[in-house]
Amino acid sequence: MARIRSPSLNYREFIEPELWLFDWEQTNTQDKGLDQMPTSSALIRLPADKLAKVPEGVGTAIDVIGGSFTMPYTTVAVTAVRTSTS
Repeated sequence: MARIRSPSLNYREFIEPELWLFDWEQTNTQDKGLDQMPTSSALIRLPADKLAKVPEGVGTAIDVIGGSFTMPYTTVAVTAVRTSTS
C-alpha cells in the first residue's frame, strides 16, 4: 500500500486508494497440492534434475500429515475512484 500512496506516483485523477484484504483457506488433497507446486516461484528456479525429486518428497510429507493440508491465503484488492474524465 505504501507504493500505491507514493508521492512519486502521479495519480491526481483518482481519490485516495482503498485497500481490501480477504483472508481465506483452501484444503488441498495430495494430488491438488502436487498439481499446484510447479507454479511456485521457489520451484521454477530449480534445475530439472532437482525439480524431478520434489513431488515424491512432498507427496510423502502430505501422506504423513493425513493426506491433505489447509493453506491460508490473503487476496488483496485496491480500488480508487476516478475524479476526472480527461
